[in-house]
Amino acid sequence: MKTSAMFTAYSTIVTREVRRFTRIWAQTLLPPVVTMTLYFIIFGNLIGSRIGEMGGFDYMAFIVPGLIMMAVITNSYANVVSSFFSMKFQRSIEELLVSPVPNWVILAGYVSGGMARGLSIGLLVTILSLAFTDLSIHSLPMMMVIVFLTSALFSLGGFINAMLATKFDDISIVPTFVLTPLTYLGGVFYSIDLLPEFWQGVSLLNPILYMVNGFRYGILGVSDVNPYVSLGMIVVFIAALAFVALRMLARGKGIRH
Repeated sequence: MKTSAMFTAYSTIVTREVRRFTRIWAQTLLPPVVTMTLYFIIFGNLIGSRIGEMGGFDYMAFIVPGLIMMAVITNSYANVVSSFFSMKFQRSIEELLVSPVPNWVILAGYVSGGMARGLSIGLLVTILSLAFTDLSIHSLPMMMVIVFLTSALFSLGGFINAMLATKFDDISIVPTFVLTPLTYLGGVFYSIDLLPEFWQGVSLLNPILYMVNGFRYGILGVSDVNPYVSLGMIVVFIAALAFVALRMLARGKGIRH
């Protein structure tokens, strides 16, 4: 397949994905913004005023990077898992299977679509946060790399979940029972320095902790873990999930009956 044809296939998938979530913006873009507004008001203003400082920063400024990352993670994942599973459910995925489009182009298209939604929500939440606190960027390259790679990682996770899912209930299991607990325990609202030594060690097993702290380092310059370790872990996870997703596509796991 020629390069121009592959680019056309890729751009078609991405355009479809972007149009899909922008067309129903009241369901895809607005709810996360409203939810984050509530977090800012309740945790930042009401509870934060009693907590004071954390990590040398005002509590509102401390939680903003974590809330932005939480929005990026959940929406990147949700976009791909719902879109690809809908294609399976409607049997329209067969059009892609019989086409000469390489598997990596299909995967890249859906991941890019998930990233588009996740990063769009992240940008909206960032703009919203400026109404509650002042943000100063410590390291723009680190911040951008971490958020882009994290969005790609969870878009890949959503793709794999969609391939394994056999009914609509299956696409809500991972976000509800895995992503949400790991995110809340991933240092979004607190520094793990506050925890006893044992629980600090347990927290270090949570991969989302590294993503949240890597992003917080990019904005505030503080982190509970080495930001370069965070970066390395994200790259390793992306490589692993991309390999799994491509293998599943090649075998037709969950899409060929």
